[in-house]
Amino acid sequence: MLDQSDSYVTDDGRTIGAVVMEMKNITLRFGGVVAIQDISFDIREGEIRAIIGPNGAGKSSMLNVISGFYVPQEGTVEYHGKPRPQMRPYQVAQQGIARTFQNIALFEGMSVLDNVMTGRLNHMKSGLFQQALWKGKAEKEETANREVVEKVIDFLEIQHIRKTPVGRLPYGLKKRVELARALAAEPKLLLLDEPMAGMNVEEKEDMSRFILDVNDEFGTTIALIEHDMGVVMDLSDRVVVMDYGKKIGDGTPDEVRNNQDVIDAYLGVAHD
Repeated sequence: MLDQSDSYVTDDGRTIGAVVMEMKNITLRFGGVVAIQDISFDIREGEIRAIIGPNGAGKSSMLNVISGFYVPQEGTVEYHGKPRPQMRPYQVAQQGIARTFQNIALFEGMSVLDNVMTGRLNHMKSGLFQQALWKGKAEKEETANREVVEKVIDFLEIQHIRKTPVGRLPYGLKKRVELARALAAEPKLLLLDEPMAGMNVEEKEDMSRFILDVNDEFGTTIALIEHDMGVVMDLSDRVVVMDYGKKIGDGTPDEVRNNQDVIDAYLGVAHD
């Protein structure tokens, strides 16, 4: 079994490093409803870590715990080996964590370029007065941030829609713009909440390619929720499986695929 500080090389030659984030005995309740019950797992540097399970399993709640949006009643979240205190969303972003959402959360009246630029907010240090004058430090900062955004736009192949209002775009392209905004923050840990939901086959193939490229070329650690099992098994290095708020499987795609508890959960076998 790997130690927290161990690394290993995957079959395709990628290096998976030490533990970046560890969930220890996480329990999350909403009133009398237990959404997550005593779950532990970790996320390693450079890997694609999937969280799967039937509807109502607690996956989105777990992603919200990872992102700092929810604070569990029991257990701890360790980030780079240190317990993470309760934080505001901007503080999470400052730690190098970015995310996309199950329901697209973009500014539909703004252009693609302006939406992606909002991903740079934590990198903008000049004050409102300096930005209004757009001189000196503010001008240099704006130019540097624009260069990062343009590289992301090129990387995700959305140059042709950069000036288009997001509200005019089809669903699949909106998903890509949301990914672009998250990447503009230059995250070390990228959280994707159902990035393929509602997409057709061609759009899923494109998104899968971009996720692999982000992981490979930027070295970004990725944790994702996804319902398409074919996509999960093709993309992921490791998979944690939830059902009714509990962890029922954790391992490589092959290990999870052959786990009888996982098979029962997805086939709808009755619970005692």
